[in-house]
Amino acid sequence: MVSGLNFKGMSEKIPIYQFDEFAEKGSDIFLFHFSAAEIFQFATEASVPHRHDHYCCFFVENGNMDFMIDFKPVIINKQSMLISYPGQVHEVVKHQTCNGWVLAFDAKLINENAKLIIEESLTKIALISLNDDERDWFKKLFELIHSVINTNKKALFQAQLTRSLLDSFIYQASVLYQVQENTRIQEFSSRNIDITKKFRQLLQKNFKTMKKPSEYAEKMNFSVSYLNDTVKAVTGFPLTYFIQQEVVNEAQRLLYYSELSIKEVAYNLGYEDDKYFIRLFGKSTGSSPAIFRKNKIGRR
Repeated sequence: MVSGLNFKGMSEKIPIYQFDEFAEKGSDIFLFHFSAAEIFQFATEASVPHRHDHYCCFFVENGNMDFMIDFKPVIINKQSMLISYPGQVHEVVKHQTCNGWVLAFDAKLINENAKLIIEESLTKIALISLNDDERDWFKKLFELIHSVINTNKKALFQAQLTRSLLDSFIYQASVLYQVQENTRIQEFSSRNIDITKKFRQLLQKNFKTMKKPSEYAEKMNFSVSYLNDTVKAVTGFPLTYFIQQEVVNEAQRLLYYSELSIKEVAYNLGYEDDKYFIRLFGKSTGSSPAIFRKNKIGRR
């Protein structure tokens, strides 16, 4: 999840799209079918980096859509489906003429177990691969939801029926994503996976104040070597990689979305020596913070 964007004295540039701004009053679900003609307007509006306070699913029937989610490129085509969760920074980067569905729903509607599957995965981006049968299943479900929510709002059990259909979507998407997640990590023990996930969660909450692998090992009651070997076995990367990536990702957000000086960004991330921070950023990204900011702003 995106964190650390609200700081005293910081000029926040990234908008947060509230569910209540576009959904009908009293509704917890919003479903929109976009055609090839409408995709241009939708993509233009979504090309501005933004966050949601709700869940949003993107399902493409034909064509491709290129997203950027927390500075990671994601391509959605007719064999995949993307679910963005509250707090993720994302934007549409490029699109072909396409049509499909956008389903948005209030964050309070998702089951806690399904929420953990989507938000606490190792990949952190819920891009779900679909075979032909699964794609047809979701397409028919979206059509059914659309039909129900556009009937008489006072119809008997209309709200309950809509919620049941949404639950079907949430649970089926969660099951598929969990199966695919398990396939990616099936060669690792459940204990190693659990340790890795707990490390990633601890890192997200403490990366500004804890920069050493030994600090995380101590918090988790493991030796540094054991924790490092476990995380590396599951992900292919050592603890230092994830610590640096968490810092660099947050630095990129601050450089792009705020007017903080580079020295202020460094201090905000726990570095009193801004020169050390600049070297770290350059080593991880291949460019200095100043060049990164200049290039990104120049593309707006």
